[in-house]
Amino acid sequence: MTGTPAPFTADDYTARMRRAARAAGEAGLDGVLIAPGPDLVWLTGYRPPETERLTLLVLRPGEDPALVVPALEAPDAAKAAPMLTLRDWTDGNDPYETAADLLGRAARTAGTARTARTARFGVSDNAWAMHLLGLQNRLPDTAYVSLSESLPMLRAVKDAAELERLAAAGAAADAAYEEIRKVPFAGRRETEVAADLADLLRQSGHSQVDFTIVASGPNGANPHHEADDRVIERGDMVVLDFGGLKHGYGSDTSRTVHVGEPDTEERRVHDTVRAAQEEGFRAVRPGAACQDVDRAARAVITEAGYGEYFIHRTGHGIGVTTHEPPYMVEGEERPLVPGMCFSVEPGIYLPGRFGVRIEDIVTVTEDGGRRLNTTAREMAIVE
Repeated sequence: MTGTPAPFTADDYTARMRRAARAAGEAGLDGVLIAPGPDLVWLTGYRPPETERLTLLVLRPGEDPALVVPALEAPDAAKAAPMLTLRDWTDGNDPYETAADLLGRAARTAGTARTARTARFGVSDNAWAMHLLGLQNRLPDTAYVSLSESLPMLRAVKDAAELERLAAAGAAADAAYEEIRKVPFAGRRETEVAADLADLLRQSGHSQVDFTIVASGPNGANPHHEADDRVIERGDMVVLDFGGLKHGYGSDTSRTVHVGEPDTEERRVHDTVRAAQEEGFRAVRPGAACQDVDRAARAVITEAGYGEYFIHRTGHGIGVTTHEPPYMVEGEERPLVPGMCFSVEPGIYLPGRFGVRIEDIVTVTEDGGRRLNTTAREMAIVE
């Protein structure tokens, strides 16, 4: 993709909200409640300030979507999401009374059924506890479950426009990797290389840099190491893991480089991880279980004798956030579906010595998988 993609339209967002409401009904929910955050942006395109004032999107099967919004923010909400019915409230009044009026209809309907039951709502995971408690106080005969538990696949299957944005983000991250290999590593602090990497991500078109892991030598044995003032030395293995948002969609890739020539064991460990990553990718196909990707990658590492040093899941979904369902982990039997996007990122972490991780974002196609990161996975030698 070249240039800036066309923005999503009101029709796009309306279709997403209808799909969410329909999925809620199929899951036995009376509706879903969406607080400011990635779910709200994905469903409506509206990104309000995340303050203590209650903003809440209410989606119910068979009803028009409604947004409970502070009155002072209503004009911006109407402009950003004209397809929504706004229910505003003013400072000094109880916002939960406004929300309860929308939710209460579901509660009253549930209560008049032949067998009375509690109305249940899915709630976006980043909703504030004070808001959820306020709703519970107003409507004690309601129950709430997290969206990641009740509708984990809501954003998992991407349409063509989303896949295009994810591919562009992956290509931009690849461009940053190709450039970071050219900078000096030896004699510089991890934080300095991390700053270079962040600059390169922005130069490649990222509007937001979420993380730039630069983990050298023994720090590489910590999968989520924060770059610090350790000076990178010749002979170090260096794990690079970086990503952010471009056109509103995420990138996330890892490569492991070596400062100067590696020794025999370092090559063996890196080759093992590369083989494991390849097997994980080969396991991607429609109908396979998420855990099959984890099993395929993990089997290679276990057979090589490093099983106890692979200490995290093989992958996570990606979209408008860099971590979301589905997860490639043992016990996740959900089948892969064309349009799903997730990382395949096995690793080996030897405490006190070094670590290796190789990560690509992969999308499920009609007959297998496609990598959205295409840089070389062989060990790169840097200066």
